Formats: sequence, C-alpha cells, structure tokens
Amino acid sequence: MTEPLRGDARRRMAAAAVVLALIVLAIVLAVLLRSPAGTSSQPAAPSSPGASTSPGPAASSAPPATTRPSTADPSASQPVEASTETPEAGQNPVQPPATVPPVPVPPPATDGEPGPGPDPVPPAAPFPSWLISQDLTVIPNAGRVVALTFDAGANAAGLPKILSTLSAKGVTGTFFLTGNWVDANPGGVKQIVSAGHRVANHSMTHPGFTGLDDGQIAQQVRGAEQTILAAGADPRPLFRFPFGERDARTIAAVNSLGYVAVRWTVDTLGWKGTSGGVSTQAVADRTLAALQPGEIVLMHIGSNPDDGSTLDADALPDIIDRITAAGYGFATLDALLAP
Repeated sequence: MTEPLRGDARRRMAAAAVVLALIVLAIVLAVLLRSPAGTSSQPAAPSSPGASTSPGPAASSAPPATTRPSTADPSASQPVEASTETPEAGQNPVQPPATVPPVPVPPPATDGEPGPGPDPVPPAAPFPSWLISQDLTVIPNAGRVVALTFDAGANAAGLPKILSTLSAKGVTGTFFLTGNWVDANPGGVKQIVSAGHRVANHSMTHPGFTGLDDGQIAQQVRGAEQTILAAGADPRPLFRFPFGERDARTIAAVNSLGYVAVRWTVDTLGWKGTSGGVSTQAVADRTLAALQPGEIVLMHIGSNPDDGSTLDADALPDIIDRITAAGYGFATLDALLAP
C-alpha cells in the first residue's frame, strides 16, 4: 500500500509546483503589463542638475531667448552706426521720445453762438528757403550796391561819428548788436533805430559758437533777441556769428531759431587799431579792393582797447565817397529777404 501512496504524493507535488509556477508567471506578466501604463499617466518631473539637457520637440522649435529681437525695440536687431556726415562724426545724436499732444476738441456751439472759425493761417517763413544752411558773404543778384555793416560788442566810442557820417551821406547801414552792448548802451540803440538803420542779432555775450551745444546757442540768440526787442528794435531774422566762427551744425541751429546767417565779403581790419599797424587809408583801400556787386563790408563801432582808435568810423566818409564814385549805391541786408 505504500507504493501507490508515494506515487500519488509525487503527482500532487508536481501539480502544486506547476500551479505555483503559473501563479509566479502570472504575477510577473501582470507587473510587466502594469508598469508602462502607470508611468505614462504621471506628469513629467522637472529636470534635475544631473538630468539630460536634450530638448524635447516643443523646446527645440523656439529660438534662444538671447538672440530674439524685442518687438518693442525695432533697432535691437541691427547695429547702430556713428554718423560721418558732419564734423561731429562719432557722436551719436540722442533722439528724444516724440510726445504728441491730444488734439483739442472745440466745445459744441450752443444756440445763438457761432461755432469755431477756420484754422488760422500759419505764419510765413522768416526768410526765403534758399538762405537755409548759408553764411552769406555777398548779397546775390543785388546789382551795383554795397551793404555797410557795423558790429557792436565792445564800447560805443565810434557810434556818434558813424551815425553822423551816414546821415550826412544819406546812407543806411546794418548794425549787429550783442545783448550786452544793448544793455550798456540803450540810448545808442534808440539813436540807431531813429536814424532809420537796420538792427541785427550778434549774440548775447559774443562767445565762439562751435564750442556751444544747441541749448546754449538758443540761449545766446534768444537772449540777445529779447534784449534788443526790449530796447525798441527788432533784429529778426539777421544773425552774425561772433568771430565768424561757425560750422554746419551751428548754422542749422541758428536757422532753426528763425535766423539767416550773414558773414561778410571784406573785413576792414579797422578793429586792429593803429597799434596793429592799420590806418584809415588802409581801411578804405581794403574796402575798395574788394568792391563788387552785393559786397558786404564788416566794420566795428568800438575803439581799439590798446590805443583807443576808431579807424572804421574815421575812414567811413572816404569809403562812402569812393564807393559812390565807382558807380555803386548802398543797401541794408534786408535786400537778402526780397522774394
């Protein structure tokens, strides 16, 4: 009886082993099948410092942030080059932000009240457009006329004799006055204007303009303008640079303030005085040597600070007589403003 029992036991053990193996296999298969499904449903964890830096499909389609130009700054995508068109090459101008004021809306007309009238006519340009960017040395197309001009920046020593000569000869001139001179000689301004002469702007304090920025230029020009207006004369739109010192930028700045720049054809050099080796004869000869249609003559009102001479005032009668004898007349610089 023991042999059949042992055979049954072996069969049961074998069956149990098969069942156990099948259970283990089922568990393994279940684990393998559950693992992909479980991981695919989890959100992607943020990458750690040691994680791979390979971009995914979404990341690879965007450009790096450091090379993307800002839509708010159109110039970010191109380099800014320094201008080389002016003497200020390399100095990049800074453009202020443009501020556009709101357009005022007129109130509606009520019954019995007229509505707003038509827009006012804009003022005419202060001088012809062809004078822009110029520092004139002659009066173009003026014919046989000469403009006598007198700069006033020092004292008024020569003014009485100059005004007396011009009156006696029936000649009008153009007087370029600094604001400081006007402050010191308000009576002189009145004499010039009452005699029918033209007054023009020669800056406030007579500095060299190429060393000034545009704001300082405006202060010099507007300061002189207001001072001369307060004294009873109007210098607009004629301006002469102190020392004749100018460049394209300063001429443009003066133009923007409503002035045309006027230089000269000849400087008599009377301001050098007798101590500088100049005489009244030399002043007159120098003026006549440059005689031409539209000539602009530069003279000075003040005396030489070293010797007190007023050579321009002293030579003026001879200058006028010789110019007249050569068949020329005289004009003020208003001849430039004719259309």
